[in-house]
Amino acid sequence: MSSLRNAISRRAHKERAQPSSRKKFGLLEKHKDYVIRAKAFHKKEETLRKLKEKAAFRNTDEFYFQMIKTRTVDGVHKPESQAKKYTQEELMLMKTQDIGYILQKLQSERKKIEKLTAVLHSVDNHPSNRHIYYAEDREEARELQSQASESRVTLPSGDIPDLIKRKTAASYRELEARKSRVNQLEKLYMEMSLNKELQGRKRKLHEDELVCPTSKPVYKWRSERKR
Repeated sequence: MSSLRNAISRRAHKERAQPSSRKKFGLLEKHKDYVIRAKAFHKKEETLRKLKEKAAFRNTDEFYFQMIKTRTVDGVHKPESQAKKYTQEELMLMKTQDIGYILQKLQSERKKIEKLTAVLHSVDNHPSNRHIYYAEDREEARELQSQASESRVTLPSGDIPDLIKRKTAASYRELEARKSRVNQLEKLYMEMSLNKELQGRKRKLHEDELVCPTSKPVYKWRSERKR
């Protein structure tokens, strides 16, 4: 019976459109639109209910220091400026620790590059196992040398498996990425070292004061008496 019921053609029921007399109110809201709007309304209503419940059961004696370190601007809590939170000595110490960390990462990357370069160099040269043979005279030495040259078989580049080719290409890409990372770390280390040195009492020299003018800035430190 169900197959016969489906075989009979039925009229396609369409949702009613907005009447022409109500065109000024826009599109007629469908049921799926009402469901979305109702869910959003109830979600906001539940949020307000929870906030009212928290406000009703709040502890009047509750206190934490963040209450006096923030201020409300347009209903949003904004913390106070922490620019003067650390002293000059503490800032110097933190910058020194940052420079030390950058230097440590730079040395680590350099060691990894040296190791990876040595591995790729040995792969490109196709090293073979070496055996030491001892000959009693020159004739036996020539014979052993000729046998070694005949038995030495070099693997052509076309016979290298695809897996080894892919791994070698990936290693070369990793090497290039590490080299670029080392260059970035070197620039960052130089900039941080310069900023650390420029924290003292210094003066930037003008072009007419320089003996050999350069495009980079030149600074002169004031003489200070060391105790």
